[in-house]
Amino acid sequence: MFDEIQFDRMKRLPKYVFAEVNELKMAERRAGADVIDFSMGNPDGDTPEHIRQKLIESAQKTKTHGYSTSKGIPKLLGAIADWYKRRYDCDLDPMTECVATMGSKEGYAHLAYAITNLGDVTIVPDPTYPIHEYAFILAGGSVIKFGIEFDEDYKVDEEKFFEDLAKVFKESSPRPKYVLVNFPHNPTTATVTQEFYVRLVALAKELRFYVISDIAYGDITFGDYVTPSIMSVPGAKDVAVESFTLSKSYNMAGWRVGFFVGNKKLIGALQKIKSWLDYGMFTPIQVAATIALNGDQQCVRDITAKYEHRQDILLEAFERAGWHIKKNQASMFVWAKLPECVAHLGSLEFSKRLLVEAGVAVAPGIGFGEFGEGYVRIALIENDNRIRQAARNIKEFLRQFEEKK
Repeated sequence: MFDEIQFDRMKRLPKYVFAEVNELKMAERRAGADVIDFSMGNPDGDTPEHIRQKLIESAQKTKTHGYSTSKGIPKLLGAIADWYKRRYDCDLDPMTECVATMGSKEGYAHLAYAITNLGDVTIVPDPTYPIHEYAFILAGGSVIKFGIEFDEDYKVDEEKFFEDLAKVFKESSPRPKYVLVNFPHNPTTATVTQEFYVRLVALAKELRFYVISDIAYGDITFGDYVTPSIMSVPGAKDVAVESFTLSKSYNMAGWRVGFFVGNKKLIGALQKIKSWLDYGMFTPIQVAATIALNGDQQCVRDITAKYEHRQDILLEAFERAGWHIKKNQASMFVWAKLPECVAHLGSLEFSKRLLVEAGVAVAPGIGFGEFGEGYVRIALIENDNRIRQAARNIKEFLRQFEEKK
């Protein structure tokens, strides 16, 4: 009888492509294999010492052990507003235009649940970080996607982006209510200019839609590139919210600390739904996050330098292995087109075979959407020696395909 009971919301979720790679990875490890794992964006470094010490100090105080505040303690909200003022010269009201979340992933799930009416349409460029799409689908909305196009330096073709966006609005019924953007982009690492956001805000006001921007990798940039923010555009708070996370910049992935800022109506909806659904982060985590945002940012520069160094090592080593990849401007990932000799396999089959035959785990591009096919995402979370060993394994793996040409 219970077999007849269905969970309709779960039916809207496809099989998680990454689960196939993860299951293979675990099976290989159980069998004793040494897997060099580039498949997840899980930082391998320590959380900076001053942040950890503040957590310990706060946790020793009994008064911090009770229920916390779902939208974030006032000091953390103030630190978020100050961070935006220092970085983007954006004035935010800490209490009405900021909200702390349990990582940005929880924030997207709750925001979409709060603001999506049945059938509402959200535009999400493809490929995409899965929660950006499925937060709205699980909330009962619909998602329309179009492919992101970028040059060999991973710079978004902004003219093409706005052409495609205009086309979606012209052809879509009902009219889209939200447009989600994520730059530096996960998974492709693609970047945009400040002018991109100026145009997007103007278009949002003209066509009457909200923009949801994610700058999770905003700190991790190389060379002269500096991540712009939609919040620095005059009038952006009328039409936009933006998210950030401490996971990558401060090696705090497991701490689950993120935040959203911007439009009072959307932030208010997220604050309200969180007040019903959670009691916020453990207060000592919020205290430590306040120190992270307000404290010396040399730790962020050091973490960024490590990712840039690893990217340089990886590109050089993989080049010797026969896999040419161009350097990007931002993020902790490399977005790599499949070598020509294995392109026929597709990203999922390539990733599975690379794992089993070479002991190297990567994330198949198809898992991020149809426009991710032909690529894999490589997370820069292994040290130099492991990267070089992976390159040697890959060189041997590719040899069998080169010999068939």
